[in-house]
Amino acid sequence: MRTLQEAFEAVETYSPAEEQFNRRRRTVGLFLAPVVFVALLAIPMPGLPWQAHRMAAITALVMVLWVTEALPMAVVALLGPLLAALLQVARPRAAFQSFSDPIIFLFIGSFMLAEAMFVHGVDRRIAYTALSQSFIGRSGARVMLVYGGVAAALSMWISNTATTAMMFPIGLALVAHIARSRTGKGRDMRRYATAMMLITSFAASVGGMATPVGTPPNLIGIGLIERISGVHIGFFRWMAIGVPLVVVLFTFLAVYFWWTSGRNIDAGEGSARLVRDELKKLGPVSVGQRNVLIAFLVTVLLWTLPGLMSVVALLVPSWQAPLGAFAKAYNDSVPEGVAAMVGALLLFVLPMHWRTRKFTLTWDEAVRIDWGIVLLYGGGLALGDLAFSTGLARAIGDGLTAWLPWHTPFALTVLFTGLAIVLSEATSNTASANMIVPVAIAVANSSGVNPILPALGATLGASMGFMMPISTAPNAIVYSSGYIPISSMMKYGIAVDLAGFVAIVTILGLLGPVLF
Repeated sequence: MRTLQEAFEAVETYSPAEEQFNRRRRTVGLFLAPVVFVALLAIPMPGLPWQAHRMAAITALVMVLWVTEALPMAVVALLGPLLAALLQVARPRAAFQSFSDPIIFLFIGSFMLAEAMFVHGVDRRIAYTALSQSFIGRSGARVMLVYGGVAAALSMWISNTATTAMMFPIGLALVAHIARSRTGKGRDMRRYATAMMLITSFAASVGGMATPVGTPPNLIGIGLIERISGVHIGFFRWMAIGVPLVVVLFTFLAVYFWWTSGRNIDAGEGSARLVRDELKKLGPVSVGQRNVLIAFLVTVLLWTLPGLMSVVALLVPSWQAPLGAFAKAYNDSVPEGVAAMVGALLLFVLPMHWRTRKFTLTWDEAVRIDWGIVLLYGGGLALGDLAFSTGLARAIGDGLTAWLPWHTPFALTVLFTGLAIVLSEATSNTASANMIVPVAIAVANSSGVNPILPALGATLGASMGFMMPISTAPNAIVYSSGYIPISSMMKYGIAVDLAGFVAIVTILGLLGPVLF
């Protein structure tokens, strides 16, 4: 496969029954969305400003189209601000200004870095190097856990979909080898094959929560919190929440899959040799791979430098004043989006072969990134901005607050984490974050509590969704293997959803007040 897009499109398939369900869902959305839109425009809403009234109709239209996926989600993201301009809810410049938000460039830069990793095989080299280690031996459980660990680690920096697409054929090859060697038999082998496929998807989705760039919902939540609440969540501060969460959830995955599926599997002598053979095919580290790693490490350093300076300031109190002044100036000049673009642009100037002027990444390769996610992010920011500027968000917040029996930060965090997880089972994680995070902030503001923790709970909850193939693209990819009965995905998925809910609420409850 030459591109990330081609890689996951090649394996992301649905069963005939799921295709029929998706077709019916889209058909319902095509008819329901305009009906809801017209009905809300026609229904009087006393006490609501006319701009907020029209924005309510636009928001409902967009949400129905997102949930049913009747139209491409990026197209729907453009439809929201377009209708806001046409219906005079906001001037065109105000309606579309979110598409130039600095975090848009964080998306673009990180996507280009991920594309370069894929083009030059850096991700595959990392995976094969980890799986070829001698300590794995003949243990099928260790094969599965290291394999899942690699998926989680890679998805911290590239999308969970791209990670799953890259790891998927490796997992299939390992399962086929172990089955052919007859070291795993019958029922145990079937459970092991199911677990290998599921840990590919689940670990990739879990790992994406560790860093702001690991999955689009993270950046959506960060962007909405900053634009609406004025609170900037830096790279290091996010990781202070995300990394412990990933450690807890991956530990749960490791224990759960080992206990249910991996204890009785002997991988045989040939499994490590199979991986080492694949590693040899990649040859020595190439100039392109070296350049990608240089650009990547420079970017990570720029992302984490303010946090590292904060740690140094805590260790050396006499340095707090100068480091604090430098950190403020640095954050003003080099926010995360600028740092990502520095790394991305390095790819265009680090040479692979100077005499032929061949550089690490070409423009044709760079533009293969997922522009749909970029548009979806901009549209989500626009809807959030318009909801607050028109007064719609406040009205929704006041209305929901009146129905809630508790109005503490913890109670709202529990509520919106759970709602985001449920919503993410029915629609994409990115759309879920766009829909639920502004509501969480609005309800928190109406309740008179700090909106950061409820918004973070909604953001992290939107990255869950493990029960169905349609819940996430990684789920759909591994389901296409034929090794996963739908009942098994639901059984394992609900367990991970519950574990994720408990972990998110607990970690935000413990670390949130300290960090925010």
